[in-house]
Amino acid sequence: MLMDSHSHIEMKAFDRDRDEVLKRAKDAGVDLIIAVGIDLADCERAISIAGKYDEVYAAVGIHPHHAKEIDEKTYDSLREMAKREKVVAYGEIGLDFFRNLSPREIQIKRFREQLDLAGELGLPVVIHDREAHSETLKMLEKWNGDKRGIIHCFSGDYAMAKKCLDMGFYISIPGTITFNKSEMLREVVKKVPISRLLVETDSPFLTPHPKRGERNEPANVVYTARKVAEIKDLLIEDVERITSKNTLNVFGIGKYEQESCYGR
Repeated sequence: MLMDSHSHIEMKAFDRDRDEVLKRAKDAGVDLIIAVGIDLADCERAISIAGKYDEVYAAVGIHPHHAKEIDEKTYDSLREMAKREKVVAYGEIGLDFFRNLSPREIQIKRFREQLDLAGELGLPVVIHDREAHSETLKMLEKWNGDKRGIIHCFSGDYAMAKKCLDMGFYISIPGTITFNKSEMLREVVKKVPISRLLVETDSPFLTPHPKRGERNEPANVVYTARKVAEIKDLLIEDVERITSKNTLNVFGIGKYEQESCYGR
């Protein structure tokens, strides 16, 4: 039993074989997948797919790449989407100073606005932070909302992780943990309590070893979980159980799902 806390199963990369992809995930023991929207059209797809598949839930928000496209009508649409069945989070939102597909000042402005909207909606946040660690921390620290959510695809050091944990956030570990060059991320995993970790694929991106070079998919979250177990010297069954419980807790997915996973 595993949960993929961050996937883009709604993207067109999966249109050809989504049923088969989800079957492979189920066969691999993946019981729940969060489909995370990046723009309005993508959010609609995530909600639609969550409605079609029992194991899929949705998050809605505007990725920093698309921050320059936001206007007030965008927020009206997101407010409506957030009320839809199986929408459990607001995201992914944040800062991306690596590609800078939206101007930095616009990213910062829209990130602040979206944090406030997530607070208004009472949803946990899914935070994107790429090459913007200090700016992301500053904005999260200044935010007056309920600091509930995950730092997705974590790429900072342990000092940053500790600050995020102290604010109340969870740390989500991607498939890059399996890469030879990911010593800093492995150090983070070693030091962060398993009670505050989630695992994710970010599929179709960031395919873990030994599948690198292929399209990523939710079934591959097993490789991330195995690496976490190895680093923390835990049984894989314990990593699966605890990270799944963390996923249910942070996204507020209800009692029935927890009972079905952990027994009555």
